[in-house]
Amino acid sequence: MSDNSHIRILDPRLANQIAAGEVVERPSSVVKELVENAIDAGASRVEVELESGGARLIRVRDDGGGIDEDDLPLALSRHATSKIASLEDLEGVASLGFRGEALASISSVSRLELVSNTQDDPTGGWRVVVEGRRMEPRVTPSPHPRGTSVTVRDLFFNTPARRKFLRTEKTEFGHVEEAFRRQALSRLDVGWVLRHNQKTLHQLRPGGDLVGHERRLQALLGKGFLENALHLDLETGGLRLWGWVGLPTHSRAQADQQYFFVNGRVVRDRLVAHAIRQAYRDVLFHGRHPVFVLYLEVDPTVVDVNVHPTKHEVRFRDGRMVHDFLFSSLHRALGEARAGASVGGDAEPGETADAAPGAPGAPGAPAEAEAARAGEVREAPPQPAWQQQPMALHGRAEEGERKVSPDRVRAFMEGYRALHPEHEESLLTPQPAAPGAGGAAADVALAERQARSPLGATVAAPAEGSAAAPSESAPQAAPRPAMPEEDATKAPPLGYAVAQLHGVYILSQTERGMVIVDMHAAHERIVYERMKTQVHGGALEAQPLLVPVSLAASAAQVATAEAEHEAFARLGVELDVAGPETLLVRQVPTLLVDADVEPLIRDMLGDLERYGRSDRLEAHINELLSTMACHGSVRANRQLTVEEMNALLRDMEITERSGQCNHGRPTWTELSMKELDRLFLRGQ
Repeated sequence: MSDNSHIRILDPRLANQIAAGEVVERPSSVVKELVENAIDAGASRVEVELESGGARLIRVRDDGGGIDEDDLPLALSRHATSKIASLEDLEGVASLGFRGEALASISSVSRLELVSNTQDDPTGGWRVVVEGRRMEPRVTPSPHPRGTSVTVRDLFFNTPARRKFLRTEKTEFGHVEEAFRRQALSRLDVGWVLRHNQKTLHQLRPGGDLVGHERRLQALLGKGFLENALHLDLETGGLRLWGWVGLPTHSRAQADQQYFFVNGRVVRDRLVAHAIRQAYRDVLFHGRHPVFVLYLEVDPTVVDVNVHPTKHEVRFRDGRMVHDFLFSSLHRALGEARAGASVGGDAEPGETADAAPGAPGAPGAPAEAEAARAGEVREAPPQPAWQQQPMALHGRAEEGERKVSPDRVRAFMEGYRALHPEHEESLLTPQPAAPGAGGAAADVALAERQARSPLGATVAAPAEGSAAAPSESAPQAAPRPAMPEEDATKAPPLGYAVAQLHGVYILSQTERGMVIVDMHAAHERIVYERMKTQVHGGALEAQPLLVPVSLAASAAQVATAEAEHEAFARLGVELDVAGPETLLVRQVPTLLVDADVEPLIRDMLGDLERYGRSDRLEAHINELLSTMACHGSVRANRQLTVEEMNALLRDMEITERSGQCNHGRPTWTELSMKELDRLFLRGQ
């Protein structure tokens, strides 16, 4: 063995530079580490100053507790920290930093100066200077107000290979600004300042209440984020989730406005990302990314933050519980955002807009909406005429819709009728019953529906082969205004219909201005949600396979299948273990008899291993229901009466996720009077 093969202890400078390769990637990494130290020190104000994107100068100043004179040399040593002292402290880390490597690693690849004062006397304070070549700290007196200032000059001056990998000043500053934005969002109660090349770019006041929080979000993410975001605050089982989630219609082409914090720490976790993605799955347009700023608060002892050098990843003790909590909370929040409900609008940041009359939860809201919010099950009101039309399979194809042959749709329909024949009759192809035919209860429900109609007219079913005209023998109601004067101050969120445009859009007058509704997209979502309720409301009907499907599986997959046998059974799947590396699929849901079972089961097993749950089966069923709803919805060029248009608007207001169709496209948009006046230069 040669001399070069002997084991030796690394030189401290070399060890620090190796550690710097993990911790210090670019100037933004330095800013992150120094800012986290400032927050851990109890700072109420943090200032970040840069030159040349951070390559020439990074200075972070705070007003925290400071560092004692005797501790200054230790602060620049490896594995020296005041944040943990025992294994118990490590298992319940509540601080952002705890390893004691950041300052030592940074000082090994730069010229670092640290000035700190623990006293309120501004004449006190001590200064320590370290250069990457010698790594010998020198402590001298230096006046400084209470707190700490860390100055990093000439990053990577002694490691030219690393310095060559730095990008342009603009690119590096962009990364620093993003790191600053994350930290400023992580602590809304701290004041922040960012300067670049002697120019102040961000000066953020601390926010101690909702108004201050929303002011911070508006400054960092723009006014559009708040105007299209839902605020939530939920707590259960020791978990608290609060923050803001963007409406599906306010998605972005890139995932650049997604911020998730666990106990104040910025994280990018696969489990969290999967839960959020699944919550948006049914409402987001393909290729788009949701926006959110969410804060998860948990007991520090149930989350491990010591799994990655940059501390961007965490591991939860009960990942399934966290995943289910995130998914159910966001799914419910997005589902309750019905069409026409006020989200942000013209309200100032922090001001909660009053619920519009007729909106779910507002005074005067329809009984169906209140029942839906309370989880009650009520008998569905009679369907309007535009829902009673037979399915039109040959209408104009909407953009983005999949082309499905009529034969394939009929096959779907046969399977669906086998599951819920009563729903098929009432939802897709019902025939209007004669008065009294449905009994006294049906007559009362019909009368209530007519009384709620803005026109007060009976909606008659069209004659066979007719587009939408009421029966000739039916009495014609006298024409009345689309928005009655007596109800002008009590209009529902989506207002009252006034016209139909090109057989595609519904124009509605609201208190605020005008709403335009894509009638096919809106009806598609309404039908889809009702079908999902019927199919997933009870146990899924299953069908045994004539020939069981054999799957070659790993030992881990077999163990997962055994552990999750009941979960598969609840979904209508019978999965048996036939050997150490063999699984047998004996039964699947009726709607998926013709599906390719093997990749579906493998994907489900993979999800259960990674995230503790899987919704692949539900996604496949929903895909079929979405296709059925698309072809069972009112098509373009169908002429609707005013009563039918108003009935569609009212159903939108009480249907979950009615702001988007099944493909993620928006179903409605609003133009306020201010916007309309601006178009015509009124009041200019």
